Parts: sequence; C-alpha cells; structure tokens
Amino acid sequence: MDFLTAAVGLVVLLLAGDALVRGAVNLSLRLGVPALIVSLTIVAFGTSAPELLISISAIHEGVPGLALGNVVGSNTANVLLVMGIPALITTLHVVDNSTRASYLQMIAATALFTALAFIGPFGRVSGLILLAALGLMLVHAARAARSHRADAADAALCTMDEDDVEGADPHMGWPKIIAFLVAGLIGLPIGAELLVNAATHIAQSFGVSDTVIGLTLVALGTSLPELATTVMAALRRQADVAFGNVIGSNMFNLLGIIGVASLVGPIPVAPEIMQFDIWVMIASSLLLGLFVLRRKSITLIWGLALTALYVLYIVMVF
Repeated sequence: MDFLTAAVGLVVLLLAGDALVRGAVNLSLRLGVPALIVSLTIVAFGTSAPELLISISAIHEGVPGLALGNVVGSNTANVLLVMGIPALITTLHVVDNSTRASYLQMIAATALFTALAFIGPFGRVSGLILLAALGLMLVHAARAARSHRADAADAALCTMDEDDVEGADPHMGWPKIIAFLVAGLIGLPIGAELLVNAATHIAQSFGVSDTVIGLTLVALGTSLPELATTVMAALRRQADVAFGNVIGSNMFNLLGIIGVASLVGPIPVAPEIMQFDIWVMIASSLLLGLFVLRRKSITLIWGLALTALYVLYIVMVF
C-alpha cells in the first residue's frame, strides 16, 4: 500500500508541477514579461517545484535526510541516467559555447555545496549563502543571454518567441491559466505529502534510512521530468537543450532547493552521504565535463556506460 501511495504521490507531483509551469509561464507572458526571462526563472523554478516541496515536507515530517538525499541522488541521476538513456536513442553533440559556461557554473555550485556540507548541518546561514550564489548565477545568465541577443547578426538567433518557451501557449485564455495555477498550487503539496509519508513508511518497514530512500526512490522519481525533457530534446536533435536541462536542474537543486529548505529547518548531513554519495555526485559532475568542455559526443557506447554506472550506484547504495 505504501508503494502504491508513493506512486500516486509521484504522479500527482509530476502533473501538478507541469500545470504550475504552464500556468506561470503563460501568466507571465500575458503580463508582458519577456520570454527570455521566463525561461531563465519561472520555468527553471517550476520544474524544480517537486523537489522543493518534497524537501520542505521532509523537514516538517522530521526526516530531513530524505531532503538532502533527494538532491544528491537527483544530481547523480541527472548526469548518469538522464544523459545516458537519450544517448541510447541518438548521439548527443555539444555545439553551443554557452553550455560550457553553464557547466563551469554548475561545478562552482557543486564545490560551494560540498564545502558547506563539510562544515556541518545546513542551516539559515548556509541557505542564505546558497540562495545568494543562485541569484548571482541568474543575473549572470540573464546578462549573457541579453548580450548574445543584442550582438547576434542573424535575426533567427536574436529573437525568442513565446513558442520557444516550454509550456507557452499563445492561445491560452485567462480561465485556463488560472485553472493551471490553482491545480499546480494545490497538487504540489498534496503530492509531496503523499510521497514523503509513503517513502518514510517504506524506509522504516525495510530498516532502510530515510537518506537512502531519498537517494534512490525519491531522487529517481523527481528526475523523471528532466528525463522526459532530455529524451524529447534528443529526438529533436537539440543536444544543447538536453545538456542545458541537466546542468540547469543540477544548479537549482544544489543552490535553490537546499537553500530554501535550509531556511525552513536545519538539514543534517548523514555520514554515509559524506563518505560515498557526495563523491559519486562530484565524480558524475566531472564526468559530464568530458563531453561539455572537450565537445565529445555522447554515443551509444557512452550511453550504455553511463546507464550501467547508475545501476551500479543504486546497487551499492542498497
């Protein structure tokens, strides 16, 4: 019954997260907010909403280890699984230079997160530091994007229509926008509550720590939106979109999710995470640099290797 409840909670989370993104994007565009800014902020935050709600709910339920495990596990899954599976479908090529800059920012975010984890539990001070770093990265990304649009000679490169933004619908009316917003705002906390409670019961019944459940079951579930987006990007031969999706998600997980959750309540760092899981996250992040910095394509062989590494990681965690 707990597994069924967890599955229902996950489905509600995914559907509510998608509804919130669609509603927020179209509301912002109708209010005159530029599509570029919407892509950099609302869409990025919206797709991270399930992780955020799970982390906050986990702290309220007294299982903060699930919150930290969810973020660390999601970042590992994003690199090994979310980049591995699409490569089984088609080769992913790195083309855009901006992907390299974003990747270096992700590494900086990973280093900051790791340093704070070694210092001790994530509290309010740690949360404010992480959120300040996120703010700086968003400002830099916005300025870089604006500069790119201003300097682009090709009109096709320097315009960004509503159709380029995930979830945008030029014909969506106000009633539908409001309905999406309400559904998202109601569904997210319900889904998070169901999933966290079920995952906690599963952990207790099997004698598994809430940290391990966060690293595996919850992390894998909350990585499904990124996996779906990356697979679609691969099918459309938009490899840079796939890389950007993973890199952006990882930065928001480390800086935004833990940053906000730390303001809600302290998040202790479990010894097993410091001894093993955080190093796997760092290693997978550095492995991604092999493809991004050297512009090395992720072929079928690499896709198999990345996916196999993730399966091996899950086996070792348990």
